[in-house]
Amino acid sequence: MVKCPRCGYENASSSNYCDNCYYPLSAKDQSTINKSKKRKRWNIGFARKVVLILGLIVVALLLFTLVQNGTEKAHNDTLNVIYDNGSQHQPASYPYKAVIKCDGDWSAKMGNPGYLVEKSGSGSRTISLDCASWDDVEIDAQKDSGEGQLQVQLLRNGEVVAENSTTNGSNSVILYYDS
Repeated sequence: MVKCPRCGYENASSSNYCDNCYYPLSAKDQSTINKSKKRKRWNIGFARKVVLILGLIVVALLLFTLVQNGTEKAHNDTLNVIYDNGSQHQPASYPYKAVIKCDGDWSAKMGNPGYLVEKSGSGSRTISLDCASWDDVEIDAQKDSGEGQLQVQLLRNGEVVAENSTTNGSNSVILYYDS
């Protein structure tokens, strides 16, 4: 009789496997199982190592991005102009303003050509544009009725840099300023 090393069941001497739990009773079959267990353990360990290394790389990239964004200067800080006499000129946070004058109701799309915002109103209105001083600016304004004048001005740091207007002939004004 052969006693099973796993469950302790008494098996016939001619049995290769335990009749109770099917564990291999011969040394040859046990060595095959032990080798396969070692291979599986090594693969699991290798997989853990790969996951650990990839995780560390991801964490390092995230930390690098946070540090980089935290130490990067704002655009208005990097665009300071220092004159020969040592004085410093800081550009405005929103250097562009659109002035729309209309005898009636109007609607407009304005801002950076890649990101236009829509506004509407009646009469005269001044709107600060969320554009940086290096951006190109586009204004497409339309009057809702065909009568009266529609005038559009683009101001940069308080000075008119572009303007366009229309009367009864056309209902829209397009203004494009290339900084």
